Amino acid sequence: MKREELLNIAQGWFEGRGWNPFPFQKQTWNAYLQGKHGLLNAPTGSGKTYALWTPIVLSYIKSNPEYKTKHKKGIKALWITPLRALSVEIQQAAQRMADELETGLTVGIRTGDTTQAERAKQKRSMPDLLITTPESLMLLLASKDYPKLFKTLEAVVVDEWHELLGSKRGVQMELALSRLKAICPKLRIWGISATIGNLDQAMDVLMGDSTEQEKPRVLIRAKRKPKVKVKSIIPKKMETFPWRGHLGLHLLEEIIPIIEASKTTIIFTNTRGQCEIWFQKILEKHPELAGELAMHHGSINKETRLWVEQAIRNESLKAVVATSSLDLGVDFAPVETIIQIGGPKGVAKFLQRAGRSNHRPGEPSLIYFLPTHALELVEASALKRAVTESVMEDRTPFLLCFDVLIQYLVTLAVSDGFKPEEIFPEVQRTFCFQGLTGEQWQWCLNFITKGSQSLEAYNEYRKVLIQEDGLFKVTDRRIAMMHRLSIGTIVSDAMLLVKYVSGGFIGTVEEWFLGKMKPGDTFVFAGRTLELVRLRNMTAQVRKSKKRSSNVVSFMGGRLPLSSQMSQLLREELQSSSAYKSQTRELRALSHIFERQLQESIVPASYEFLIESFETREGFHVVFYPFEGRFVHEALSHILAYRISLLIPISFSLAYNDYGFELLSDQVWDVQLIFDNELFTPEYLLQDLEKSINATEMASRKFRDIAVISGLVFQGYPNKTVKTKHLQSNSRLLFKVFKDFEPDNLLLQQAYRETFEHELEEGRLRIALERICNQDMVWRPCEKPTPFSFPIITDRLREKMSSEKLSDRIKRMRVQYED
Repeated sequence: MKREELLNIAQGWFEGRGWNPFPFQKQTWNAYLQGKHGLLNAPTGSGKTYALWTPIVLSYIKSNPEYKTKHKKGIKALWITPLRALSVEIQQAAQRMADELETGLTVGIRTGDTTQAERAKQKRSMPDLLITTPESLMLLLASKDYPKLFKTLEAVVVDEWHELLGSKRGVQMELALSRLKAICPKLRIWGISATIGNLDQAMDVLMGDSTEQEKPRVLIRAKRKPKVKVKSIIPKKMETFPWRGHLGLHLLEEIIPIIEASKTTIIFTNTRGQCEIWFQKILEKHPELAGELAMHHGSINKETRLWVEQAIRNESLKAVVATSSLDLGVDFAPVETIIQIGGPKGVAKFLQRAGRSNHRPGEPSLIYFLPTHALELVEASALKRAVTESVMEDRTPFLLCFDVLIQYLVTLAVSDGFKPEEIFPEVQRTFCFQGLTGEQWQWCLNFITKGSQSLEAYNEYRKVLIQEDGLFKVTDRRIAMMHRLSIGTIVSDAMLLVKYVSGGFIGTVEEWFLGKMKPGDTFVFAGRTLELVRLRNMTAQVRKSKKRSSNVVSFMGGRLPLSSQMSQLLREELQSSSAYKSQTRELRALSHIFERQLQESIVPASYEFLIESFETREGFHVVFYPFEGRFVHEALSHILAYRISLLIPISFSLAYNDYGFELLSDQVWDVQLIFDNELFTPEYLLQDLEKSINATEMASRKFRDIAVISGLVFQGYPNKTVKTKHLQSNSRLLFKVFKDFEPDNLLLQQAYRETFEHELEEGRLRIALERICNQDMVWRPCEKPTPFSFPIITDRLREKMSSEKLSDRIKRMRVQYED
């Protein structure tokens, strides 16, 4: 069958549903049928699934003219998705087309949520299209005779590639693709990404350098800008001295009419703790929404999550309070409205969430922005501009992740074994390991067979045996089972199951949270107030409680870092002396805050770097405003405090938020010494970072994750998980051994490298210092705190006080400073 005839089949199916294919869909069909690899860049909700599933179906029809009567068994395509929540939608869309074209093709899902019965069924007969995650794909590569399983594979589609790129899951995907390319000669690789800036590099990472010339790669861009309408919820009364968190819930009543006017609404929060609080507070104030309001986040059990997703589809729910668990690709067509609580800290995340609204091609997405403090309206104004100007964020790929490589080699050794001379060239052709030397490769082989130089005496680290024919193989069944249980690169704190005493699973909570509690304490989780009865075998047994509790599960990662693009937008929006006089209603709403700021200080222009100093009863405050995001400010505050301490004997308390940082001391010092001694120089940055921040301690914590991924430390069997403190002490011991006796250990070096590159964002920090050095430094001695400094001061107080005491203290401070 000719290509034109095949394309007519697809065109006819689309027209039969009242659709018209977009040009980018047709481009993708043609490129795929010509045998090309590629990356498709298209906005959320534009029909990306059918852009790639359609040519996979057409290719099957072409190679099987009798497809309606004879079905060829075996996997034809893999669809890799970063989130399990995306699987059902992709399956339904793909199966609909396969059935209506009478192809007989089947679509299956294999993720962590797949039951044992379904897995056994798939083992007997694999579906034609398998939707899976990077971790589940690696588990398939860890099974015996996996080349036979994939012998019919012709396509791999990596969905939401920008979510995997710039993470170790992306590296895991690169390695899996390197193996599949070697065993599947007809393989075509395609990626899909909705929001990413460095598209060419993203394609290079996905493809590696092994793409054959007869299968050239192609980058297809949908010439369709996402239509996004941003509406900010602006309070009727704006306080002059803003502080984090309090404004959000004050605006709760503003979102009720929005919810009531829509068929369905998703209320996005940035953290699971915030999600729990909003769900509880909405029901407290509006009990009539009981049964129509639900919650969705990663710690809630699978059944509840699936029920919520289905309830959104059939419009039986009025609203859902959610975290990023509903960010990506889930095609909830009935969702009319999105509400974003607080700044999402990145343009890509904001656009993803906006894309959940009116998820129908061609229709605009509406997203409401609800600020949790006044200055977040500057973020809202910046996001509006980002949407208009189509600002996209880059993702920085990882390089030389030895922990992921070691895990991958053991995976191959667990299945059929591998010969190093065959695997080394495959690994070297990936983007992550393009710089891998023969010496480093040999170190990794020694590590899996001997346990590295300082661990050779311990048999437990000798996982892989070298057989007579040179095959590297795991022969111990216990080692194989432990490895399969450990496959993956997402390392989090140990999780405790939360169950009712009477039976019934509620969800999972980080061990550190419940570890601080004693029986009888209450906490809010999954929208319920629960009383802890006992902790036993990694399970928290609880009962419902009627007590009011302010102890809400806050979860790890409570504060998102501001992306570099978002930081730049924020500076451009804010750092202009007339910014608040511009047209955006968000900045106009802040005019009295800017005017008050100008009474005491300045609103810095783009070429100015503002430093403010003032005294309170707490001491002498000096506040700096780089507008570079919380993580950069944390590192900057440590470096500056260290450099000042070299000049004068002084100690500081540090505080920071996304806009700036504070050095608080109990003595007045001359701020002029910062200028005289050029303390913001990027020179000696690495050395000063190491001395000012306990880099060894940070690297030790980072090493724990590396130790888990590489298999040095075992996290435990299901329901018998090793406690976090034991994992940490085991990895600390290994870290110390390597540091003292094996300083050239590649995993040890990786821990330090990742600490500086990812935790402390050394590259971004250097750029920030270079920018500050080229700005005009403006020091303003003030009589009292300014509106810009107030959120930083109150953030420091938050660490020391309960929420009730903090609220009272801030009210008194506001009265005092507004005089």
